Amino acid sequence: MVVKQEKNIMLEKSLLTDQQLQKLKSELESKPEDGGLWTGPKVARWIEKETGREKVWNQRGWDYLKKCRYSWQSPRSKHRKGDIQEQQEFKHNFREKVKAFEAKHSGEEVDVWFFDEHRIGLKPIVKKVWGKIGERPTAIVNHRYEWLYIYGFVKPKTGETLWYLIPRVSTQWLNLVYEAFAKDALVDNKKVLLVEDNAGWHRSKSSKVPQGIEIEYLPPYSPELQPAERLWSLVDEPLVNQYFESIEEIEEILVQRCNFLRKEMQEEIRKLTNYHWLNVSF
Repeated sequence: MVVKQEKNIMLEKSLLTDQQLQKLKSELESKPEDGGLWTGPKVARWIEKETGREKVWNQRGWDYLKKCRYSWQSPRSKHRKGDIQEQQEFKHNFREKVKAFEAKHSGEEVDVWFFDEHRIGLKPIVKKVWGKIGERPTAIVNHRYEWLYIYGFVKPKTGETLWYLIPRVSTQWLNLVYEAFAKDALVDNKKVLLVEDNAGWHRSKSSKVPQGIEIEYLPPYSPELQPAERLWSLVDEPLVNQYFESIEEIEEILVQRCNFLRKEMQEEIRKLTNYHWLNVSF
């Protein structure tokens, strides 16, 4: 017991002075010497070199990454053509746009929905999952390229969703989805501001937006501003690490999944999609 306590005390002892710690924080802002990625072991080797110590445990490198307020994260994709200023202006001005829409339709019920498409197919979705220690999970794969598309609509304020499974993306299919959405969202009894991206088939001259719906387009190359993008990880869950013989099998599972999301996970979806800059009375 005494030996264990002494070992813990040694582990907790600081290896770097305040000045050295600040130097490490500065080093972490750029790539390590090998041009790769920082890891716990690489930080441990840096500490050895900086302090002249013969051996620093790899775990201490992880400890110092955390001490410098770093965590292991997956980067959020951001298109190189996305205009940051335009994106910030969209978020800043969105509340005023909604208020103007409400004023335009004074006395009528107003809803704000967001819409996006998602492709799913026979190409397997392989992701990390919790597994028993010592038993690595496996996923049977057979890469094939047959697809279907999910058209998803979400109302962030409430977490309400509407879903449509479609064989492809095109203006023709989009018009059919618009019609179905208008009916299911009760557009005859209210006005809807529908926010979507700038896909070519969205802006086509052949696009037919039902009466009662007004389209608001996101800035180009700005998927991070689309709350509906956050639906897809929930949609994919039953398909992760699974093998399917046909697209029909996937379609059957997606019908069940989308119904479950719509009926049972409304509150979770609200928390996931109700971005802070959407904090308006819609």
